[in-house]
Amino acid sequence: MPSRRKRSKSPELPDFLAYRQQERIFASLNLVLLVFLCVAQFVWAAYLGTPHPQVLSLLGVGIVANFSELIWLKRRKELSSSAVLRLTWTMIAIHLGIAFGIASYSYKTDVQYFALMIPAILQAAFRFSGIATALTVAASDGLIFFWVWHYFRVHPPVDPNSYIEAGTVALIFAIMGFLVWALVNHLRRKERELIRSLDELEKAEAKLLEEEKLAAVGRFSSAIAHEIRNPVAMISSALVTASNREPGSEENREMYDIATKEAARLERLTTDFLAYARPRSPSMALSDVSDSVGYIAEICRPRAAANNVQVVCQCEAPLTAEIDSGQLQQALLNLAMNAVEASAPGGTVFLRGRRDGVRIMIEIENQNGPIAAKTIPLLFEPFFTTKSSGTGLGMGIARNIAMAHGGDIVLAQNDSNVIRFVLSLPARAERREDLA
Repeated sequence: MPSRRKRSKSPELPDFLAYRQQERIFASLNLVLLVFLCVAQFVWAAYLGTPHPQVLSLLGVGIVANFSELIWLKRRKELSSSAVLRLTWTMIAIHLGIAFGIASYSYKTDVQYFALMIPAILQAAFRFSGIATALTVAASDGLIFFWVWHYFRVHPPVDPNSYIEAGTVALIFAIMGFLVWALVNHLRRKERELIRSLDELEKAEAKLLEEEKLAAVGRFSSAIAHEIRNPVAMISSALVTASNREPGSEENREMYDIATKEAARLERLTTDFLAYARPRSPSMALSDVSDSVGYIAEICRPRAAANNVQVVCQCEAPLTAEIDSGQLQQALLNLAMNAVEASAPGGTVFLRGRRDGVRIMIEIENQNGPIAAKTIPLLFEPFFTTKSSGTGLGMGIARNIAMAHGGDIVLAQNDSNVIRFVLSLPARAERREDLA
């Protein structure tokens, strides 16, 4: 089961990568505003007046602070939650302080410099709780009204329009801050709901997998019991019958022959069952797969000739791969013998090997199809067979071997003309020294 993604413990404090991406956006926004205001001091000097050294100095401090933050974050690989909190509050305080300082040194009744407070409010609304957002908005609005009051205390008389303007800006800041916080908080709730749903789905998946394992064990145990019961019953019946006959009689020998054959069948069944249930790990070695395909074709030809079936091997060479030759040959033999036994007299079984990109494809094909549609889902099920003498484990064993090699076996074509199984394997880049 795939491991769960590491999630942030607090929805308000994202993981470091997300935090770094967010902070880059806020720092970039601050830089745009600071650079714009710095350039405006010279471009609109006729309106704003001669740039004050203190104003330019504070703008420069803000630009340096944001550039420094970007460089520092780029070099960091991780950051604790407490460090995120400290850094965020520090940058908010710096931006509020710069905005208030520039407005104070400008000696103007205009409040355009308080636009520098917007990123700080957005930062608090985006990252903190509603209370923290309210504190940031209150600090921003308080600084605006304090500056207006202080300005008219030094430069009387009081202009009510300035208070109205400051109140309008303060209201905009409040609406903006709480609106952004509400939207972000809504997204956080949705995120928490999705995380809970994902946790529930993972638990349900784990439960279903466990139930499927138990069901598979049950089916497997039932099939084993059924397959073992028949030869054991035959052996028991034959021995009981033989015990009631004269020693050395023809019927007595016949019963012993039956018991011997069923015992051999039981041994073969047990061997195949162990090979299926507890497959041996392959001992990989660099080999030419075409050699194994050709070897299996030679082994199958005598049996095929007895059934009046021709075996044709068509292999590219070399087909270099890391394989366990013995296990691969066992898988190919199961597939090839099934194809031979399924072929009609006069038919042909093809064994082909070819490279397909980074895979090696081994095709086993016969011409007596198709396989019934209801049978296809059961082809690799243990103990499923359409042959009277089969154990029904050959296809399952072959597929386990293919998968242990990093490949698989699939039914690639199934119609009235062709039945083709394909065993795929990871290919190895062929070099002269590999084959020397």
